[in-house]
Amino acid sequence: MPEVPEKLAELLEFFDLLSDRAERIDALTSFAERLEPLPERIARRPYPESHRVPNCESEVYVWAEAREDATLRFHFAVETPQGITAMASAAILDEGLESADPRDVARLDPELILRFFGGELSVRKTVGLLEMVNTIRRLAVQYLSTGQAGTGSER
Repeated sequence: MPEVPEKLAELLEFFDLLSDRAERIDALTSFAERLEPLPERIARRPYPESHRVPNCESEVYVWAEAREDATLRFHFAVETPQGITAMASAAILDEGLESADPRDVARLDPELILRFFGGELSVRKTVGLLEMVNTIRRLAVQYLSTGQAGTGSER
């Protein structure tokens, strides 16, 4: 399995230590609350479908912004207010991939996101979260091949 970026690995270790279901839910809820609103300089509503994560029931949108240091900053909008799982995932990915090498992002195992939830997700939620990671991976691959940050919806 490819190496996980350092900050994301630290978050995985933290969640792996949470054996109590209530503690895990509290931690995930805390992360969901930390998700920053999408900056208007990135996009304004209504968001273009080209940025929408496919097969995600929480109506999640993702953007990648290239930084001067050749890393990507990912920005998320979760349009379903009840989408706590998607919000928590977006906040975890935002924090965990900050300053990550795009090559490492491109090689992420999509299933790593499931470790944060301790195996208690419905099939529909699982598919949506896997697609969030796949979208980020596509954004990183696009950036590595073109030098441009894009929508991630290209296949």
